[in-house]
Amino acid sequence: MVHSMTGYGKAVAELPHKKLTIEIKSLNSKQFDLFTRIPVIYREKEIGLRNYLSKKLERGKIDLSITVERISKDLSSTIDHTLLKQYHQEITTLAGELQIGVPQDWFQILLRMPDVMKQDVEELDETEWLAIEEAVEKAVDELIRFRAQEGEMLKNLLTEKVTNIRQLLQEIEPYENERIEKVKSRIYDGLATLENKEYDVNRFEQELIYYIEKLDVNEEKARLINHLDYFIETLEGQKSQGKKLGFIAQEMGREINTLGSKSNHSDMQRIVVRMKDELEQIKEQILNVL
Repeated sequence: MVHSMTGYGKAVAELPHKKLTIEIKSLNSKQFDLFTRIPVIYREKEIGLRNYLSKKLERGKIDLSITVERISKDLSSTIDHTLLKQYHQEITTLAGELQIGVPQDWFQILLRMPDVMKQDVEELDETEWLAIEEAVEKAVDELIRFRAQEGEMLKNLLTEKVTNIRQLLQEIEPYENERIEKVKSRIYDGLATLENKEYDVNRFEQELIYYIEKLDVNEEKARLINHLDYFIETLEGQKSQGKKLGFIAQEMGREINTLGSKSNHSDMQRIVVRMKDELEQIKEQILNVL
């Protein structure tokens, strides 16, 4: 089953004092690359999250975000009276030295000074984390379903491109014998223009056969057909194998390039160019396959 590396999943965890939204996005990448945006309180759990996501998602550029929306104020804030008085004294003294007026709204200024407002330290509750883990699993499952849907479309597209190459390969056949005859005629015509030149006919026939054999593309065609069959077989497999498909596509490219170099026929070369175009589209889409 082909899976795309592109996907999106979202889940929400409802807690008494919080609403947590988990979003996971995935794009294509040669390896597993995770970027997280999560509150500081959950940082201690990040390694476990990374291990879980790498196991479930395998490859891709993964973006995980956990957003917290507080339903009620469950943390209390206090004012550091001593520090506030110190700031007040320093500002008053400095205003006198610089001969400038003191602030009109003292509290607005002082409450914004560093560390004046102290908030109770929040500790991670295991029950809360279990709810987050469950939500992450739901988001991952949704992302995997998204990947499977995208993968089905990729599979259909890749199958279509392979079929096109197979059909183009059949279009080459009518030009093969025609090409050989043209080569023979051109050589014989060239010899006919020579005057008073004798040559060994048997040796000439041997050289001609050797030259024509160098133009033979049956082996390349057979290997290309095998690669096309193997590509489809891999597509139909139980596991998505983007890297393997990439390797097979490289082998397909080698055979198509050899066909082009041996063609020695304008119509065949045009067909080979069309095959290369189909192959490039295959390679481009394989980059998205898991």
